[in-house]
Amino acid sequence: MRIKVVGPCASGKSVLAARLRALGYDATSAAQDHAYVPDMWQRLNPPDLLIYLDVTLRSAHERGRKGLGWTQEYLDEQHHRLRHARAHCDLYLPTDGLTEEQVLEETLVFLRQLE
Repeated sequence: MRIKVVGPCASGKSVLAARLRALGYDATSAAQDHAYVPDMWQRLNPPDLLIYLDVTLRSAHERGRKGLGWTQEYLDEQHHRLRHARAHCDLYLPTDGLTEEQVLEETLVFLRQLE
């Protein structure tokens, strides 16, 4: 099963994809948040399962994204670009207040329910 992880910057998608790969899953993260093509996540290596990780501005700032340009408007634009993926995701997981381990565990619970 091919798994693709999408979400705004600082939501944890790269970490989750890497942790899933380490466990033997065919998982990748997608930089859909930078694409102006709403269904880009489907066009390049379409997944069997789409995971959408989300984050608020406050959590993004806590994760080191405080630089110039990291405003609510910027995050809102990423959410706008990701709207198609969010509407079609199999798992939507807000990562605010969760550790990387907790995000992995919640994802694994979901994946085990599919098996």
